[in-house]
Amino acid sequence: MLVFDSFGHERARLEGYLPREEFRAWLELALGRLAFVTKKYQDAERWYGGVAEHYAQTTMAPEAAYYRAVSHYKGTNDHTVLHSVAEELKEKYPGSAWQLRSLPWGG
Repeated sequence: MLVFDSFGHERARLEGYLPREEFRAWLELALGRLAFVTKKYQDAERWYGGVAEHYAQTTMAPEAAYYRAVSHYKGTNDHTVLHSVAEELKEKYPGSAWQLRSLPWGG
């Protein structure tokens, strides 16, 4: 599965099979990515937040939580959300790649 932006640039790629919930989470994560790269940070935050909330048990959730915070920061310059998400990732997804990436933010 490939997701392209309106200019024909590939923005997400999925190879192989995912169960229904994982696939749906991946697809919504890809839509968040589309919004993020076009600097529609409020839309991106909404997509990522939806994945983090509705698909919290999937493997996509830590990435969604991470980028939800980054989207909020990019859209508002409110850096406090970065520390909050670092704590959230440490609590909910310890040892995930996304938790490790948030370490500089104080997690």
